[in-house]
Amino acid sequence: MKTLCVYCGSNAGSDPAYAALARDLGSRLARDGIALVYGGGNVGLMGIVADAVLAGGGEVIGVIPQQLVDWEVAHRGVTRLEVVDSMHTRKARMFELADGFVALPGGFGTLDEMFEMLTWRQLGLGRKPCAFLGVNGFWEPLMAMLDTMVRERFLHPEQRTDMWHGTDIEALLAWMRGYVPAQADKWLDEKRRSQLNLTTEDV
Repeated sequence: MKTLCVYCGSNAGSDPAYAALARDLGSRLARDGIALVYGGGNVGLMGIVADAVLAGGGEVIGVIPQQLVDWEVAHRGVTRLEVVDSMHTRKARMFELADGFVALPGGFGTLDEMFEMLTWRQLGLGRKPCAFLGVNGFWEPLMAMLDTMVRERFLHPEQRTDMWHGTDIEALLAWMRGYVPAQADKWLDEKRRSQLNLTTEDV
């Protein structure tokens, strides 16, 4: 693994543990020689994780839409800052640059970006590992919601387990390095597939 994309909040959150987690992850990436790919901001957990990588002598690649540059939230101290025309372009570019994806605590944007990557993988558009790194139970309600999706047959059980969730950075990186994509079909029922006239190539 040469690059890791980190999605996280543009705020630091109410608990200092979130900032500590971001710093720890950034420091570890620098120590392991893994370049950080992130949203290019200088605020919140985004700025904290980037600064930690830089402080450790690591490489940081920021990808940021022009709109956010205009709002003066771009991190000017990163190794490379790529300014793109839209959020859609930003997601595609970050996908190209990264070998895997990690979500730290965050809000709408963090969930949007991570779930788009999970959806792309579900549709066969990528086979890169996705993980949720939390602290103090931050992601537990979301994991419970995913379990509900499986129970109600909106999500395949193998797709539910084809991601990592935890609090330990060492375990996270070990899982990513050994990651083997699940082969679960997006469509839970063969009957439903035939009704839609779908082939494997379609999904």
